[in-house]
Amino acid sequence: MPFTIRPATPRDMPHLRRQRDGMFRDMGIRDEEGLREADLAYAKWARARMKSGRVLAWLAIAPDGRVAAGGAVWLRDQQPGPRRKSPLPYLLSMYTEPEFRGKGLATKIVKAATAWAKTNGYGKMQLHASKAGRPIYERLGWTRTWEMEVKCSHRGPAL
Repeated sequence: MPFTIRPATPRDMPHLRRQRDGMFRDMGIRDEEGLREADLAYAKWARARMKSGRVLAWLAIAPDGRVAAGGAVWLRDQQPGPRRKSPLPYLLSMYTEPEFRGKGLATKIVKAATAWAKTNGYGKMQLHASKAGRPIYERLGWTRTWEMEVKCSHRGPAL
């Protein structure tokens, strides 16, 4: 039996939380207190937005019923402009469990999210790709853009 892709619901939050934690750990984050705090904040944030329709998520389900991969789209507010629709779909929290990698599950989830965005009239999507994820997105036609940031803490430059 093949893997199936299905929409996630707020009841799937334990899976989405576990995968988000795995994503951060795969990126080398080892701050246990920071991970725990982020997990609790994410659960509250995502659950509220899933209920309001501002976060949509998809899960890949293995033939034996286990959750193998997942990803989400956040309808992120942005300043409207002549060529900019608000909200903007933002792909996030993409993760595939290690034993299921290399089976095209992330690709299937990205395609499901992209199809949803197209069906709902969105002209583009954005994401922040990890180094490991970039090849997947590039194969699917995503291109890199350049963002800038400044630290606003007491250690950052004065503005």
